[in-house]
Amino acid sequence: MATRKIAISTGGGDAPGLNAVIRAATLAALERGWEVWGIRQGYRGLLEDAPDGLIRLDRERVRGIAHLGGTILGTANRGDPFHYPTPGEHGLVPRDRSDDLVRRFRERGFDALISVGGDGSMRIAYELLQRGLPLVVGVPKTIDNDVCCTDVTFGFDTAVSIATEALDRLHTTTEAHERVMVVEVMGRHAGWIALNAGIAGGADAILIPEIPFRYDAIADKIRLRESRGRRFSIVVAAEGACSEGGELTIKDAGDAFRRTAVLGGVAERVAKELAVRTGKEARSMVLGHLQRGGGPTTADRLLALRFGAAATRFLVEGCGSGMVALRANRIELVPLAEVAGKTKTVPLDSDSVVTAREMGLCFGDEPPGHFAER
Repeated sequence: MATRKIAISTGGGDAPGLNAVIRAATLAALERGWEVWGIRQGYRGLLEDAPDGLIRLDRERVRGIAHLGGTILGTANRGDPFHYPTPGEHGLVPRDRSDDLVRRFRERGFDALISVGGDGSMRIAYELLQRGLPLVVGVPKTIDNDVCCTDVTFGFDTAVSIATEALDRLHTTTEAHERVMVVEVMGRHAGWIALNAGIAGGADAILIPEIPFRYDAIADKIRLRESRGRRFSIVVAAEGACSEGGELTIKDAGDAFRRTAVLGGVAERVAKELAVRTGKEARSMVLGHLQRGGGPTTADRLLALRFGAAATRFLVEGCGSGMVALRANRIELVPLAEVAGKTKTVPLDSDSVVTAREMGLCFGDEPPGHFAER
């Protein structure tokens, strides 16, 4: 019987734990006598004719990489095979090269793909299945924690830890200058990072996409703190947070190769509004890619290793296509159809939201005078 061949790709934004997935999936496959290859830069390694587009993964290649940030395979935000950048008469134009990808995948003799990525990568994986890719197991990766059907994604714990440490450090400088500090964290559609870091890092207000906010409600909270002798306040805002009746703060509208605009600037907008409403000095800062950088926390490393080994196990055991998911601390395989095109947002009745409200944290949706009456 011919040796079975697995290909691994990492797509979308990087997240701490990618290398741990690659290591575990590779070692689990090699233990079973399977051959493993890595596709460089998302799907570019298959769609471009570069000599190093595919990397043979053996024990030496994946030795000592579990604790490293980034990905040894590289990744790409503009490598969607259904909207692939292709040279045209007037520069690059988007072209559907999904059929080319499936054909090259089969020509290389691959039996299955392990696709490590976020919601966009899971959608692409599902669509490639419809185009004839033989077998796909997805591994949920995103610091935003917004992939549905799994309790958590790897990369999230690291991002929350980094954001929490930043808030801890900002407390001293913000208090020293008696300022308002607005900190912007990632979270386009879901406020998981802002919510968890805000609670853990002692923020006074948390702004998330799920709860449209009012500037006056935040100002009320700041004035209440002033009346109690607390002359500084810290606000943490997800990049996708939006005021009531307002619009998303867009940094870059994007181009034909990105299906979504790049968000950014909500912290600056909020800081300016709060300065006017409170008369206090208000500053803003954006954590940005610091949330993605560096090695994974122990929790993320372990989860990524579990996900990687499980992805190979489900392939070897003939469980079919799907996405590995953590549910009640068990790794399960869920259908890609249940994941593709869906987003996991913060439930407004979640224990974390309730906890924050019980501790007096402001979400900006409180009625007028709510904080002043306390």
